[in-house]
Amino acid sequence: MSFGEKILDYKDQIITDLGELIAIKSITHEREKCEEALNWMLNKAESFGLKTKNINNVSGHIELGEGGKLCGVLSHLDVVPEGNNWDSLPFELSVGDGKMYGRGIADDKGAALINLYCLKALKDNGVIGKNTVRAIFGTKEERGMDDMDEYFSYEPMPELSFTPDSNYGICKSEKGLIQLEIYADTHDGTTLTQLHSGKAPNAVPDTAYALLDCSENEDHQLMRLADAKEGSFEFYYTIDGLMILSRGKAAHAMEPHNGLNAATALIDLLTANFAMPTLGSVPNFISSYIGTDTDGVMLGIKMRDKESGPLTVNIGTVHIDEGYSTCTMDIRYPVTADGDEILRKINEKAERENVHMKVLEHIRPLNIPEDSRIIQLLSESYETIMGEKPTLYSTGGGTYAKKLGGKGVAFGPVFEGEQCNMHNANENLSVEKFFKHAQICCESIYNLYTKG
Repeated sequence: MSFGEKILDYKDQIITDLGELIAIKSITHEREKCEEALNWMLNKAESFGLKTKNINNVSGHIELGEGGKLCGVLSHLDVVPEGNNWDSLPFELSVGDGKMYGRGIADDKGAALINLYCLKALKDNGVIGKNTVRAIFGTKEERGMDDMDEYFSYEPMPELSFTPDSNYGICKSEKGLIQLEIYADTHDGTTLTQLHSGKAPNAVPDTAYALLDCSENEDHQLMRLADAKEGSFEFYYTIDGLMILSRGKAAHAMEPHNGLNAATALIDLLTANFAMPTLGSVPNFISSYIGTDTDGVMLGIKMRDKESGPLTVNIGTVHIDEGYSTCTMDIRYPVTADGDEILRKINEKAERENVHMKVLEHIRPLNIPEDSRIIQLLSESYETIMGEKPTLYSTGGGTYAKKLGGKGVAFGPVFEGEQCNMHNANENLSVEKFFKHAQICCESIYNLYTKG
């Protein structure tokens, strides 16, 4: 029997606690709720007799052992907004058809809770380790990960770490991440009076709406054009003018091609019927240099490499009203690419269209050697539970692994082929696969604690 299997002794307790954790609406910008989720986790650990530390109500850790190497497993307790089109309540754990549903079940509260129970299993079974292991928790992963910058300004960097915030097998490479704001000094459109879409740059928006001051002939032409465009559009006459509601499909910004961007689809429809100056500078920029593509070809930054694949671009939010006009952009670029050159090219296009570019976040790529100690140790743990070696892969996702100075990787919890709807409605994990991850994670932390 592997040590990892001992986590199954807590199966019922884990599901009960997961319901409590999911119910805390810790959307990444809701600081009080994020603090509540962090303190819930630390208080639960203390009730298990584990040592804890809170760093400014933004991050914290649970610790087991003394001396040896400091090893870590990192997860986050903040989540993206719930979005639309759920079949269940997003902040209530529901179980059906062999799956668990709720915002954060896959990203990343489910894995965070398993990390806690892995330390509890080690303690309850009297395991004596060579090293010190910490389960580290943050609350700003979904908006820049500066929580880990703050955490590591107080606490030492672990020598070996992993973060269960991606897929299986082992993620050896993570693309670079750039998040930008493109904005105009004011809204200078005439026909377009409002356009609003999205809540976060790292998610494909599934709804958008625009208000237009246009003629009856123009609105009839728009309706005819809408039938030929990708997307779903609804038209309403209001006291403020014609309102168009655009419906798309949400997705994670690391895979924008898996969604349908309601904002760019709407702008594509509008620019097919109106002269771009009447829509304003920001819609003009989006139409001219992004369109409905997700590969950066119109920006002149389309690229790929064999290590990590293609560059992706996502328009996450657009907000235009009287007096302001802004959008946010999320770019994931290959590990061998030059992020500064990408920024230079985009800024060149922005200046050409008389809009401004502001860098919100730039996190450099990660690329870990295949023969590193952490990859060897996690491979051993995976093979013990699964009976086969894990694959090595790259991702466009950004995880806490990028904050670990080349000493950590992303590892689980989602298995290949599992449709978990991360950053989308009906986020879920298979109950069976969730507890298979729990065994792999427990075996991995056991190996860090006793062998690392």
